[in-house]
Amino acid sequence: MFLALRELAFAKGRFSLMGAVIALIAVLTVILSGLSSGLVNDGVSGLKSMPVTAFAFDQDTKTDNAFSRSVVDGKQLNSWQEQPAVEAAAPMGTSMMNAVTDDGTQVDVTFFGVEPGSFIAPAVSEGAKLGAANGLVVSETLRQEGVEIGTTLVLDRIDTELEVIGFTEGQATFGHVNVAYLPLATWQMIAAGKSPAGVPTEADTKDLDFNYSSVIALKAADGAQIDLAVGDAAAKTTSMPLEESFNASPGYQAETMTLEMIKVFLYAICALVVGAFFSVWTIQRKQEIAVLRAMGAPVRYLLRDGISQAAILLVVFTVVGIAAGLGLGSAMPAGMPFALESTPIITAAALTVILGLAGAAISIIRIARIDPLSALGGNR
Repeated sequence: MFLALRELAFAKGRFSLMGAVIALIAVLTVILSGLSSGLVNDGVSGLKSMPVTAFAFDQDTKTDNAFSRSVVDGKQLNSWQEQPAVEAAAPMGTSMMNAVTDDGTQVDVTFFGVEPGSFIAPAVSEGAKLGAANGLVVSETLRQEGVEIGTTLVLDRIDTELEVIGFTEGQATFGHVNVAYLPLATWQMIAAGKSPAGVPTEADTKDLDFNYSSVIALKAADGAQIDLAVGDAAAKTTSMPLEESFNASPGYQAETMTLEMIKVFLYAICALVVGAFFSVWTIQRKQEIAVLRAMGAPVRYLLRDGISQAAILLVVFTVVGIAAGLGLGSAMPAGMPFALESTPIITAAALTVILGLAGAAISIIRIARIDPLSALGGNR
């Protein structure tokens, strides 16, 4: 690496300019990774937090926003409960509604109707668990809108009053709307249009003839794998593994695909820019490299030296860019869906370095084609 270090010290301006470009690319990768993670959390954190293997939707339900479109009944639930390898199958209702708090604040909520005590019932960080017909366990992020334990939410148009009794552990959102968990019987009463004005009671739900929910949450037994195709055929449903079901939430697929495409182009630009720089740099060093070749330096040495030079440049300025990106990320406004997670950032940094090295390697390969005699002017 003697030659690589000498050149880095000699041409500080050129390498600093190139390093600044690499650092800016690294900053952009951090910001995009944070936005991707933030959008995922803001879109489906309510689903991610569930210990669910798969969700079963009604057969032939359109996958776009399937959680709101699907309707399943008790027979389909019973069919899934009888399938081998299924440890538990629980109904879940989903719907989005507008509400007003008792102090007049308008809030939007996504209702997840679940059976209290089931495996998809939410864990609470504060307050009580689901139980009472009018009780709600809401996302921790609803605190930002002034919601506290004891706050009453009055549902628009039907004037049903529900009381916040607990908060989830961390963020729970769906379709960029805060989740409010309520007993499945209460959700069914609201979905059937039978919810009374005022506070609903257990007596209001007892005589309800509405054995429907939106989806069926499935949990596989330890060490077992559910045969979704067989279960779907028996229950007349269409099931999706948990991560695949994220695409059934509003706007999730379009948002994530857009950001992923931007990141792909950013990585391609990184490889192209670094490759172009080292291509020009190699051409400018043509005579110096020819002298080394004439002195007996093997091609392997020159390639290793050039790749080492690119690696130093990429690693140092990628670290600088990531540090700057983390600083910018921590200063993002609270209303922006942005989350700094280590795995996406490390992956983005590694791809930046690897693709940059690939671009540099392609350009440095031309070293092997240099004829020392012609490069030194011996053919004149």
